[in-house]
Amino acid sequence: MLTFLLAQLAILAQTGAGEMETGLKAIGAGLGYGLAAVGPGVGIGIVVGNAISAMARQPEAAGVARTTMFLGIAFTEALALIGFVVFILLLPSS
Repeated sequence: MLTFLLAQLAILAQTGAGEMETGLKAIGAGLGYGLAAVGPGVGIGIVVGNAISAMARQPEAAGVARTTMFLGIAFTEALALIGFVVFILLLPSS
């Protein structure tokens, strides 16, 4: 374990002036988008699950439930797209 830490410190000592900051920005942007995608994934699962339950309980209203489900999916997916745009904006410029 100690040799691993010493090897990592040796690599960090060789980095250029702004390389560490650029790398941390890229890691932060990637983590930010990953976390932004978790919420819409859970939301879409909830929307589809509830729509299937509604269609199973009242098959005659399946058309309305399906339309509402697709609208809910579209609005929830918009959150993931907003997270992706923020990810692109946070990427380091160089």
